[in-house]
Amino acid sequence: MQEKEEITFREIKKEIRIVGIDDCPFTPKTHRDIFVFGIVTRGGYWIDGVMRTRVEVDGFDATEKIANMIKSSPHYKQLRVIMLDGITFAGFNLVDSHALFKSTRLPVLAITREKININSVRSAIKHLSRWEERLLILQNNDEPVKLKIRETELNMHVVGISTKNAEKIVQISCTRGNIPEPLRLAHIIASGLTKQINQ
Repeated sequence: MQEKEEITFREIKKEIRIVGIDDCPFTPKTHRDIFVFGIVTRGGYWIDGVMRTRVEVDGFDATEKIANMIKSSPHYKQLRVIMLDGITFAGFNLVDSHALFKSTRLPVLAITREKININSVRSAIKHLSRWEERLLILQNNDEPVKLKIRETELNMHVVGISTKNAEKIVQISCTRGNIPEPLRLAHIIASGLTKQINQ
């Protein structure tokens, strides 16, 4: 059983500080590691900062590297929530949401449009080293809850916060589309800088 500790919020403000995290597109045969970007926003309105780290393609360092990136940022003390674009980075470098919460003491919301199919992932990772460990990390993440934003259904893994508050934060931050603005901006920036920094 996973620890069910939750961070409580007396009030969720529209300008809540959120860091949205996404990785750069990459070519597996070309890159051994890639950049992961964190975009700090105030709700779904303003960008306050950008942070970055590198994680190994199909490695095991995503959780630690993302935690260290956040904790070493000058924005860390103002942050209230971490939003991840799913739990897989740099191929099958999996983030353990519970470990990330424990390390940063910030609630973690891992958001995707499609629910992860564990059987499909199991088949995909069997050719990788230590695939059983990868499967354990995947299974360590709680079952996602479904959330509808306008006409788009999202799947959200929630750790360290109540589902009700997590849904409220997502709704607040979806100001310009059907996904939270921190993740939308992280995706745009990571994709746009790929050619310049991943050569």
